[in-house]
Amino acid sequence: MNNIQLVNTLPNVFQNRMDIGSDIWQKDITFEKGKTYLLEANSGTGKSSLCSYIYGYRRDYQGQILFDGEDISQYTIAQWTSVRKKHISLLWQELRLFPELTALENVQIKNKLTGMQKKKQILEWFDILGITDKLDVKIGQMSLGQQQRVALIRSLCQPFDFLFVDEPISHLDDTNSEIMGRVMMAEAKKQGAGIVATSIGKHIELPYDQVFNL
Repeated sequence: MNNIQLVNTLPNVFQNRMDIGSDIWQKDITFEKGKTYLLEANSGTGKSSLCSYIYGYRRDYQGQILFDGEDISQYTIAQWTSVRKKHISLLWQELRLFPELTALENVQIKNKLTGMQKKKQILEWFDILGITDKLDVKIGQMSLGQQQRVALIRSLCQPFDFLFVDEPISHLDDTNSEIMGRVMMAEAKKQGAGIVATSIGKHIELPYDQVFNL
């Protein structure tokens, strides 16, 4: 997948609003593979909705979303499965980790499906991100900042053309945010992938090619 295009896209809930001052909604926007984007937003402007649309979890929008020129509204289940396994990885704002499983088990579930990363690489990420001592700790017993780092590792355990990260550092201090950014950029560069990050206020420091106000 080389590009994701939004053409006059607008969440249905915003259809009667006249005050939409957005760089994204009701515009013609293209995200290109290999480039890095920041979507700065206020609460309630639809950043998480956009991630859900692009991941195929929701369809309550007007306009079009195109993957390499093909309208995703007509995608089959098989096509969406391929997109989620090979082309788009998403770090959800709410993380969607299994609280009853350990940090390592949460990552291994994803990696066993894809076979993408060697265990050595996974353990190296745990070390770089400062959570090696949490490998065998259940997610439900970890802080939200620690959980965000686990969720990042999980999101990197698959091939992707685009990595979407929805408020990835909302519970991290500046030092850990910087480290997360380096890990993210290194893997995206390795895969030749694009990154689309969202934020409300504090954002992850990356070498952005373009910044949008949502």
